[in-house]
Amino acid sequence: MTAEIRVGLTDDQPLFRAGIAMVINSQPDLSVRWEASNGAEAVALSASTPVDVVLMDLEMPQMGGIEATGLIVQGRPGHPAAETVPRIIVLTTFDLDDKTFRAINAGASGFLLKTTNPEFLLAAIRTVHAGNAVIAPGATANLVRRFASPVDTGSGAGSNREDTLSLLTPRERDLFDLVARGLSNAEIAGELHLSEATVKTHVSRILGKLELRDRVQLVIFAYQHGLV
Repeated sequence: MTAEIRVGLTDDQPLFRAGIAMVINSQPDLSVRWEASNGAEAVALSASTPVDVVLMDLEMPQMGGIEATGLIVQGRPGHPAAETVPRIIVLTTFDLDDKTFRAINAGASGFLLKTTNPEFLLAAIRTVHAGNAVIAPGATANLVRRFASPVDTGSGAGSNREDTLSLLTPRERDLFDLVARGLSNAEIAGELHLSEATVKTHVSRILGKLELRDRVQLVIFAYQHGLV
C-alpha cells in the first residue's frame, strides 16, 4: 500500500484554503495535516507536525512565503527538527515574477499559479513528493534565463566547467547536461539508452554531489555557472 502524502497548506485566505483542502482530502493518497494563515505559522507547524509537501502562498501578513520557505528548508533555531524536510510548492498569482524566483532560490521545488486546475495541482504534489520539480521544462528555462545571474569565475568556460563538475563522473556529466536542458527521466533514458530507474539513481547522485535539492536548483545552478 502506498504511504499517504502529508500536506501542509499556507495561505491567508480561508476560503481559498478550504477549497484546496477539499480537493486534496478527496484523494486516498493525500491528506492535509495542517493549515496556516501566514509564514510564521507554517514554520512552527512544519516543525511540530511534519509533512511531506507544503503549499506556500507568497503574499501574507507577519511573514511572507519567501522567508518561510527558507526557514522551513534550512531549519529554524529553537524549533525541534522535523523528521523530514518538506518539499515546498509556491502558490502565486503572477507567472515568473521576481518573488517566485526568490522563493525557488530559497529552496522551493517549483511553483503553481493559483488558477491551476485541480488535477494538475494533485499531480504536482505527487511529482514533488517523488523528488521532481513541478515547473515544466519550458517554464524552467524561461525562469532561469530571466533571473539567474552568471557567476564570474575569472576563468575560461572550459576550465570553469571542469572545475564546477569535477565531482561528477563522465556519465554523470552527460546526465547533468540533459537535466539542465529540461529533459525528463524518460527522455534521458531514451537518449542514453538507460532504464528510467538508472537515470533516477544517477540524478540523485548528481544532486547529492553538487549539494542541490532538486532539478529546478540544478537548472539554476547550470545557468549561473554558464554550463548550458
